[in-house]
Amino acid sequence: MILRLQDGINPYYVQTLGMVFFPGAKFGENEPVTPDNPILSVTCDREEDGTATARAELTYKNKTATAEERVTPDDNFPADRVDKIAVGRAVFGAGKLYFGHIPPWGILTGVRPSKVASELLNTGHGILRSRQILRDEYFLNPQKAALAVSVAGTEAKLCRKLDRNLCSVYISIPFCPSRCAYCSFVSYTSPRLLSLIPDYLKMLAKDLAAMFKTIRGLGKRVATVYIGGGTPTTLNPAQLRFLLGEITRYVDPTTLMEFTLEAGRPDTITKEKLAIAKEYGVTRISVNPQTLSDEILESIGRKHTVADFFRAYGLARESGIRDVNVDLIAGLPGDNFGNFSAAIDRVIELAPTNLTVHTFCVKRAADILRENSEVYSLSGGDAVKCVSYSQLKTKFAGYKPYYMYRQKNTVGNLENVGYALEGHEGMYNIFMMEELHTIFGIGAGAVTKLVDYRLPKEGRSRIVRLFTPKYPYEYLRDADRIREGSEDGSEAPLREKIFRFFENGNPDHAS
Repeated sequence: MILRLQDGINPYYVQTLGMVFFPGAKFGENEPVTPDNPILSVTCDREEDGTATARAELTYKNKTATAEERVTPDDNFPADRVDKIAVGRAVFGAGKLYFGHIPPWGILTGVRPSKVASELLNTGHGILRSRQILRDEYFLNPQKAALAVSVAGTEAKLCRKLDRNLCSVYISIPFCPSRCAYCSFVSYTSPRLLSLIPDYLKMLAKDLAAMFKTIRGLGKRVATVYIGGGTPTTLNPAQLRFLLGEITRYVDPTTLMEFTLEAGRPDTITKEKLAIAKEYGVTRISVNPQTLSDEILESIGRKHTVADFFRAYGLARESGIRDVNVDLIAGLPGDNFGNFSAAIDRVIELAPTNLTVHTFCVKRAADILRENSEVYSLSGGDAVKCVSYSQLKTKFAGYKPYYMYRQKNTVGNLENVGYALEGHEGMYNIFMMEELHTIFGIGAGAVTKLVDYRLPKEGRSRIVRLFTPKYPYEYLRDADRIREGSEDGSEAPLREKIFRFFENGNPDHAS
């Protein structure tokens, strides 16, 4: 896709808008000018009173659609957001005119669609008025407007009066028994890579010790611990016991709001591993079938069956672990409304405390794109009906949506939603998604997200991310240097960077 933007317009925002109508679009600097490559031209002019007028022109397959939007600052649109709103509405208008398709989330892009709803509620607009603004001004369809406001209200209720000195810890176990066809990660499933697990755990133990020492030095209290992946239950029982033992050397599980162990692959779950998890204080576990169709499981590269899921789920419930989450994916290739609705019905009959409904999303490096380049869908096909059905069915079963996020290149421009029975919400998910406090990441691919609530001032950032090498072999090579700093002093130790952030807002410069 070719973008032609007036100076001052945020190119990333326009890209995300373009991908609403052209899922999977690429935005290289040298994109060829051909009838099959869409061209999106956008201008935006500001008047003396702050009013912004944006114009968008979309040309594709020798057809052009044009839209213009004029937005004036008011209670709904602060002055610093008027340009963005005008551009969004103009691009939306051009796309709608061209395709005759109305994206369900209107001009809201980005990972957190409930953010605007939270802002509206926090400024006293109320539930009904907030829904109306989202429908009329941001072009959300009524169901999505209601969902955004519901999630925002639940998050606000759960997080009211939380101690701002809390933090969370994410621990990465980036290994899986097989690679899903829609996954973009380099496969961590070969014998050579799986042989790295013993050394990986030893290095992880060093980083656990160092990071918890840093947390204590900052005077922070750990609220949640989340072990993710990959599939952490790829570890054998002895390795799992070692990992959990190392974690509980530094934090007492009884003091945590939540202690999560992802066990996404049913074929990795055993009674022994669950007993070890329970012994070390794990309070939340995920058992993720993604679909209840053996045919689709095989086609997407999952090496387990539907029967494996029911076996693993039964073991999880019998283990005594407080909360069990189940994931399903709407819009998988080959799936349809009949299959998906039946899966939702069967899972709800099991009464998990948490149920997460994802919408199929393909990363550009995924295997499935090499086999089927048409997996993206603008209208969403059956996925739209599937997601709508899941929202209605969970509501009638007593589940409430409590967190939500979106990804690029999602079928139908839809969302991922976590539902929970009251009192069983996954708090780490809220903390991570809403950036409510610092999350310390440990292990390959983990991200430490530093959050500072002090009033911003020049030269300081409220949120800074520190990245760990993505792949296990890179992590093993570089972890000591990152933790302890480079020998020549050109790179400071991670602990020092973290302390610098809380001192002056910049981890790369001393105060």
